[in-house]
Amino acid sequence: MQLNVSGHHIEVTDALRGYVESKIEKIERHFDVVSDVNCILTVEKLRHKAEARVNVNGGTIYADNTEGDMYAAIDGLVDKLERRVRKYKEKLVDHRAREAHKINR
Repeated sequence: MQLNVSGHHIEVTDALRGYVESKIEKIERHFDVVSDVNCILTVEKLRHKAEARVNVNGGTIYADNTEGDMYAAIDGLVDKLERRVRKYKEKLVDHRAREAHKINR
């Protein structure tokens, strides 16, 4: 997995980059086919915004979160991405075929 962290009106320090990397690893545990993650951290006055675009096999998942603190924004972003990746993974599994197999037995 390739992770790209960039900043808009903020300098991305090693601490922020490490924090994003450790949080994004959660997503990779749920879905093995995550190939590329682009994360942009933005500061506008008192709003801290974290947004990410995750390229998975066959699609792209986008999420963003705005908070008063950058670390809280990253936490919220990862929670949203985790939910969306799980939902995407569930869509790939065809549950109807499994149900039809149970009925035929």
